[in-house]
Amino acid sequence: MYKKILSLNIKRIITDTDLDGVVTGAILKRYWKDAEVIFTQPGQLRSGILDDKIDISTAICDLPYHPKCGLNIDHHQSNKPNEELEIKGVVAWEDSPSAARIAYNIISNELDLTDLDELLIWVDKLDSGKISKDEYLSENDVLWLGRIIGDDPKIASYILDKLKDKISIDTIFTDCFIVPYLSKKKEEQLKIRKIITDRMKIINRLAIVNFEGSGIRSNGYSVTAMAGNDCDACIIIHGDLGASFDDYPKYPVSASFYTNSFLHKGKGIYDLTKLAMRFDSEGGGHANACGCRIKIIDENESDERKIISDDIEQNLEEWVRMWSENILNYL
Repeated sequence: MYKKILSLNIKRIITDTDLDGVVTGAILKRYWKDAEVIFTQPGQLRSGILDDKIDISTAICDLPYHPKCGLNIDHHQSNKPNEELEIKGVVAWEDSPSAARIAYNIISNELDLTDLDELLIWVDKLDSGKISKDEYLSENDVLWLGRIIGDDPKIASYILDKLKDKISIDTIFTDCFIVPYLSKKKEEQLKIRKIITDRMKIINRLAIVNFEGSGIRSNGYSVTAMAGNDCDACIIIHGDLGASFDDYPKYPVSASFYTNSFLHKGKGIYDLTKLAMRFDSEGGGHANACGCRIKIIDENESDERKIISDDIEQNLEEWVRMWSENILNYL
């Protein structure tokens, strides 16, 4: 299959806005040098916003399969191809710690990518939940670059271009364009810790933090590191009430679910995609890390209206119920 992929004429790369997506895109750009790069997220891709940008010469990375694309590289369990999926292009889905690792395995057949070896170790750890608490709380350059990448497509694009050109992580970290974003992010991390401290509640070993309207996103590592051994998983609410994907930098209110991977190595006590897909058929990811949009679940309400705070509470109530039933069985 790798030989077939390398024969493709890829002119556009659509990739996720996180560290895994950026590194995957950079690897592909080393091979398909003239390809345009577009950053997006699973919800945006599924919404159809990019349909007119996708054709047989498009590679979609670290994101769900699109029926019009020529190449899809992904490792998320919920995006694993099944017999019902009509595949026209090439799907490189592998049970891999990261999409970047799949891209590396493909492109390294033609190019020397050994300068990325250490970076790939960190990408694998972060995206698979195999990072230790001490590693996550360290000052490693890759961790900090990963924290700023999703803040602005300009940052993601800049770092991708540097990686494509074989610029080292050390050099990128001290780049005059990057340094101000790092300084801002370090200040923001203090705000994140305060929000978690002020807003976190733990119900039956499930930590819940609502970041809605704060203009700040956090991943599960930050929450579970602070919750410690008191939680087995967490739910993080983020985004903005009433926002759509067209309202950048605001975006639709969503939920992310994470196993406490510092406590549960390899596998959590519950498949969190069951929560992510309870109301949102387009939700998903991995059993230990996944997400969805907040949905209107009252059958008497129109699903066309904007999301309100009551919707968040109703979604959370059902997720907590599902989790609590499971935790009782587990205990």
